Amino acid sequence: MVNLSRKLLPSTSALAAFDSVARLGSFSAAAEELSLTQGAISRQVSGLEEQLGILLFDRTSRGVNLTVVGAEYSKTVASALAQIRYASLQAMTKQHNDQLNLAILPTFGTRWLMPRIPQFVARHPEITLNFATRIGVFDFDRDGIDMAIHIGQPNWPGADCTFLMDEMVAPVASPTFLKSHPIGRAEDLLHMPLLHMASRPGAWNHWFESLRIAGTPSQAMRFEQFGSVAQACIAGLGLALMPLFLIDSELASGQLVEAFPHQVKSPSSYYAVAPLSKTDFRPVAAFRAWLLEEIGRYKEGLVER
Repeated sequence: MVNLSRKLLPSTSALAAFDSVARLGSFSAAAEELSLTQGAISRQVSGLEEQLGILLFDRTSRGVNLTVVGAEYSKTVASALAQIRYASLQAMTKQHNDQLNLAILPTFGTRWLMPRIPQFVARHPEITLNFATRIGVFDFDRDGIDMAIHIGQPNWPGADCTFLMDEMVAPVASPTFLKSHPIGRAEDLLHMPLLHMASRPGAWNHWFESLRIAGTPSQAMRFEQFGSVAQACIAGLGLALMPLFLIDSELASGQLVEAFPHQVKSPSSYYAVAPLSKTDFRPVAAFRAWLLEEIGRYKEGLVER
């Protein structure tokens, strides 16, 4: 009698053959994908059906179709094979444990960090970087993240927060918008279309309060994404309160200009955050040290301007 536990654990080659036929709908296509003969694929699938005691495919002159039970089985097998492939990749890339799973903020990551990443890779070719996008506080262990770039306050439970830099914001607009909406005083902005970011609902209030200006800012368009705000501003739809270091290129090209000469520090700052268990993890320590150097060079460049 065949041991039940063995019967319930088909070979991965048989499962891979079944999965390929299920996805592609033919034995010949599966054979080409797996670099096997059509006969070998057929034998693997037939052996799997015999081992399970069920029919997985209906064979017809036009090809093969999954049976009802075969369709259900294929979903689970596909998921299981995907997990095995991922686990194998993780095991291979972690053979020296030099892998850093880094959570980044969308805008900070694409506009400031990514252009500088080649320098880190050149310095630390032995470290493999894996990026994920996260906003706000999350569970490092659950998400499999070693380190995160965070904007907010240094109050992340169970984690070490390293200050990176403050964020200076100022009202910006397109040159065309300013020609048709001249600004003489800061109070003039209260009556102009002010673009808002959903993630920073009190930003304009904070800016006006820093100038001790009373009044309710006008409500204009509201956006979820930083890039959308920048494009709306360039299109002349209104004024936006923007972190200046994230729009360096737009300011340099003249697409955007400071609408009023008053910058204010955002209530939130940028931090490199790592769980306490990973504070001394070599890839985390290396990336943190490099990041602090890069920010130092960036700040020096601002002073020299």
